[in-house]
Amino acid sequence: MRAVLQAALADLADVPARSRWVRSGDLRLHVLDYGGDGVPLVVLPGITSPAITMDFVARGLTDLVRPIVFDVRGRGLSDSGPSYTLDDYADDTVALLDGLDGIDGLDRPLLMGHSMGARIAAVVAARGVPLRGTVLVDPPMSGPGRGPYPTSLDAFLSQLEEARRGTDADEVARSWPRWPRREQELRARWLSSCDAEAVAATHAGFESEDFFTTWPHVPAPTVLVHGGDSPVVTATGAKEAATTNPAARLVEVPGAGHMVFWDEPETALRLLREILSS
Repeated sequence: MRAVLQAALADLADVPARSRWVRSGDLRLHVLDYGGDGVPLVVLPGITSPAITMDFVARGLTDLVRPIVFDVRGRGLSDSGPSYTLDDYADDTVALLDGLDGIDGLDRPLLMGHSMGARIAAVVAARGVPLRGTVLVDPPMSGPGRGPYPTSLDAFLSQLEEARRGTDADEVARSWPRWPRREQELRARWLSSCDAEAVAATHAGFESEDFFTTWPHVPAPTVLVHGGDSPVVTATGAKEAATTNPAARLVEVPGAGHMVFWDEPETALRLLREILSS
């Protein structure tokens, strides 16, 4: 069962963003809109990352863009869905763009995704949805014939079980020791908002859907950001990405694993700002 803790909801009081809601079919979906006059940057988080867990990234960009961070279905304050395919997630993203059409520039925003979110962003872009550009951060490159995703489903479900029974930042730190303390605390309070069915279905997709089926069709301008020590985008995977979409730019974050922004926050944010400013 999903649970949004009262302590988690209280975190929203410290986030300089407005909660907004859109519909995708029968689902009610939540976003954090950081406002401002910049070009909208729609942010799609990863498999167990509700929108608020990317607050530290969004705050570092508000002078450049207008971050709008999505609670992907089955996470955070968004409804659970009857299914969790890449097409479902892409449909929700398009519904978000349509549902918030009163925001200047949202008819042609920037789109950024991390991990699962990067895969979603690739599908949206490959559909020909009008975008100013895309930034894909460490998209899972596992798939048929490519070996398993580096983190097992059991590891994800074990962390979800810890969150459901009540976890804290110290316990989170055992799995994610490099993260800033605030991000460990947010994960401890918000992880229980993630639907186990959504996580299991998405994890299965990491191994049954091939990123490289979509990637060559992602139009420029697009930037693929990857951790220098990531087990998800390896040196071999980065080389294949450069070969199969030669119009793309690849940017490595030295020392970062898959959780690029959490592992190397200062370097990752500096490089992202350079990308968005170019």
